[in-house]
Parts: sequence; structure tokens; C-alpha cells
Amino acid sequence: MSGGGPPRVALVGANGHGRWHRRTIAALHAAGRARLVALVDVRPLEDEPEAPVPPEAAVRTDHRAMLAESRPDVVVVCTPPHTHLPIALDVLAAGADLLLEKPPVLDLAEHLTLTEAADAAGRAVQVNFQALGSAALTELAGALARLAPVTGIATLAAWQRPDAYYARSPWAGRRTVDGRPALDGALANPLAHALMQCLAVAEAVTGTPVRPARIAVERYRVRPIEVDDTTVLRLTPRTGPPVLAALTLAAEDHVPGEVLVTGEQGRAVLEYPTDRLRLPGDDALRPVPGRRGLLANLLDHRADGTPLIAPLARTEPFTAVLDALRDAPVPTLLDGDLVGVAGDGPQRVRMVRGVGAVLRAAAESGVLPSEAGVPWAVEPYVVDLPAQ
Repeated sequence: MSGGGPPRVALVGANGHGRWHRRTIAALHAAGRARLVALVDVRPLEDEPEAPVPPEAAVRTDHRAMLAESRPDVVVVCTPPHTHLPIALDVLAAGADLLLEKPPVLDLAEHLTLTEAADAAGRAVQVNFQALGSAALTELAGALARLAPVTGIATLAAWQRPDAYYARSPWAGRRTVDGRPALDGALANPLAHALMQCLAVAEAVTGTPVRPARIAVERYRVRPIEVDDTTVLRLTPRTGPPVLAALTLAAEDHVPGEVLVTGEQGRAVLEYPTDRLRLPGDDALRPVPGRRGLLANLLDHRADGTPLIAPLARTEPFTAVLDALRDAPVPTLLDGDLVGVAGDGPQRVRMVRGVGAVLRAAAESGVLPSEAGVPWAVEPYVVDLPAQ
């Protein structure tokens, strides 16, 4: 490990979403806050004009060889979720701190294994739920007394993903890969931030991390995939208000992502991808600038003990949800006249007709589509979780 100078940083998984991390690391490298020493990917590096590879940085295909050769202080892991745990354990065993892409792991047993390994190594693990660094989220948490008591927390996000999205990798849209959970659905992967923002608000309401008591979920798909592209989930915690997530990748109209916090004194709305907020008394959503980067925060933590924004422990409730859904039935296939199609070839998209109104109603009422009598809705899969 480095004895002086800025921390040595490596990235495992440098293509795909890893290019976003390359840009983040490049900015910290240019500012003298970090030194990029290695990039790892099993495929040749994709070009990233905003983050040229420094001549001194190693490019490798094997993370273990990189750890032995480059001896980084901090490793960013941005690989498929089912590979996170073994790579993370290797990083911790090598004595490096870790920024792990979300979802960190896919069940509670893996979460415990990773926690114990980090404790034994004395290293920090931060999870890249980057929206948790939002100043808008911080302002919302500080304004909860204006809504009190809070009676419900919900999120709504309506995106599209084309056929090409499900052909992007061998694990895309898969439930398991090589006998390990993959769970590459809307809730676990692209819209994971929506649920995590709700869990963060719920934590602010009660002052303690969410402990789920019951999860009821309806899961749907519009393609021959193994996981959900449309999900409505209601989490009933042991203490605090219920949390509802209404999410789709088969939308007709785009909704970036909203967190709705309802109380007896009104409702607040956080548009989490854009950091816009509307509190009671505001006429419209307004931008709240400022988002703390999680890699920069991890570097601050190393330097002076600054608290981590998204430590592994804070994400345990999210992992508990994935754990509860691991054995759920394959999502219900929606087809026929209910599904519209636009475009062709790899950019073809499939849309559930009227799904936006269904999800909006669920988010605003806390009622699942099946409970509201939506004709295509199916009975929810329900899991009662043991007390921890």
C-alpha cells in the first residue's frame, strides 16, 4: 500500500457502467485526491474520452493479479452483482477499502459474510447508492417534522428498456447464473435507488434502520425473461410507516423517479435522479444543488474519519428485500392487447398500456394493484420475515 501521496485506486469492471466510475476517478486523479493505478476487465477496455488511462496505470483481466501487482488502497468494484461477494472478499483480504456497486450482494447470508470479512480486515465498505449523497435527500430528512406524523413513504419510477438491454450480457434478465442469484430485475438493479431512497427516509423518520416485518409484492414481465420489469412492492416495517415501491421498465411515459412522503400535515416529493424537491408550501419542484460523491466520501473517511454516506450496514434493509424475493415465483407474463410495441430491432420497446396510472395510484394510495381491482393484477407474493 502507498506510504505517501494520494491513495492508490483501482477499478474492477471498467466497461459498461464502469465507464461512469472511470470518469469519477479521473476527476479525483486530476485534483490530486487519488491516483489511478489499475483498471481490470475481462474484455478489452472501451474508449472513454473523458477518462483517458494514465500511462502508469496497469490494465489487467484478472483482479487477483492486479491486487498482487498494484497493491491499491481503494478498489471500486463494478462487476455483475452475482460476482460481487468473491471479488469483494479478495479486495478486503488484500487490505484495501472498497466501494462496491449496488446491489452490494443478493441475500442476507452474503451480506453477513461480507460484513464479517470487513470487520476482520478492519477495512471500510461503501455501497454505491450514489443518490444517498444528495443534498435534496438531506433537506427532506430535515423537514420531516413539517409532515409529522409520517404515515407513508412511496416511490414511483417509470422507465423504458429496449430489447438490447436484455441482450447486453449473459446475466441480463436472469434469475440465477452458475447456481448463484443474479436477480437482474427492475427492483434489484436499475431502479434499486428508488427503494433505497425510501428506506433512507424511513430511517430518518424512526432514527433506526428499517427492519422489515412483511413484504407483499406483485411482479410482472413483458418479455421471456426470468425477472421483473414491473414491480409493486409494499414493505411493512416492525416500526415506522409502510414503504411502497411502484416501478417499471415498460412505461409509456417517462417518470424519472419520485419519492413521496405523506404525513398528516401534507406531502413532500423528492425527484431523486434530478435532486429536485417539493415540500409543503412549495409551488413546484425546485432544484437542491449538491451531491456528495461516494468515492470522494470514502477517501475523506480514510483521511479523517468522515462518516460514510452509504456504509454496508445501512444497505442491509435493501438486501433483506432481495433475500425475501429470492424464492418468489417467476413474474407474471403480460401480453396480448395489454402490451404495446414501439420501434424495431435492438431498440424495440414493450410498454404496458396504462401502467403509469396504475403505478401512480399505488404510490399515492399505498394500495397494491390487485387490491385496487386492476384487471391484469395478480395476487401478491407475501413473505413474513422473522424478528432479528
